[in-house]
Amino acid sequence: MKLKPAFTALLVGIFTLGLFDPVAATAAPRVKHVFIISFDQGNPDLIQKADMPTFHQMAAEGAHTWSAYTIVPSLTLPSHTSMLTGVGPQVHQVLWNDYEPTNGLVKIPTIFSIAKQHGLVTAMFVGKEKFKHLILPGSVDAFVWPQPDADAKAVAQAFAAQVAQIKPNLCFIHFADPDVAGHKSGANSPEKMLALADCDAALKTIKDAIAAAGMADSSVIILTADHGSHDIKNKEGKTVGTHGAATSDDVTIPWIAWGKGVKKNFSITAPVVQYDTAATALWLLKIPLPESFWGRPVTSAFK
Repeated sequence: MKLKPAFTALLVGIFTLGLFDPVAATAAPRVKHVFIISFDQGNPDLIQKADMPTFHQMAAEGAHTWSAYTIVPSLTLPSHTSMLTGVGPQVHQVLWNDYEPTNGLVKIPTIFSIAKQHGLVTAMFVGKEKFKHLILPGSVDAFVWPQPDADAKAVAQAFAAQVAQIKPNLCFIHFADPDVAGHKSGANSPEKMLALADCDAALKTIKDAIAAAGMADSSVIILTADHGSHDIKNKEGKTVGTHGAATSDDVTIPWIAWGKGVKKNFSITAPVVQYDTAATALWLLKIPLPESFWGRPVTSAFK
């Protein structure tokens, strides 16, 4: 059947505009910006008791669970690697927990390298040098480890100074303070509670900076942790905090989503595991999940 010229021209125009293009129809992300904020050694029971009004408000306003789980070994670098690669340590093989340049870089894609393949802007603002192991070539547009101090205040200030210019689509922010205080003074010590309060002040700085940059209405912020902790006695008989075991104190973490499209005042009942954060970030940005991913997006948290 021969189409009339006018109808043919209409079809050409429609397909040129992408109105019937299934790729174009699904290309728009659910949000433009995803911020993952990790509270190192962030025991959920302590966070609930700490002087953290911004964290508590975001948990109440958004979707939350206080019983998500990290990986074993529940250590900072292995846990964060699972958080940012979507797989367990059996796959990513990052089992060390210090900055070891001779160990090289993570051998599998991260959510940053995947995001870059889709033309997105990525950034990391961290409190520990060991995150350099996750910086695959060309995967992170801005990597900031404030020096000489890398506490939560310095990390938040660095973020606030740069976010309006960078406007990252995918950003990871790490607060080291609770881990530093926990190891030194005890997993449940007043010093650690103060460190958590300091992190909350930094969280407010970050949240305000996102709003000031005009990004709040198109963003989701995920609040979580790499692991919890428990107390032990050191060789001198002093109580100090530690972690790494499969015990509940070490592996239970918080997981909160706040922002665009997040269900309000919602308690997440579905199981949430460390590597689900990576999957949720990519899902929010409408990036297809790699088949190798263990993680699955926490879709129950969103409308």
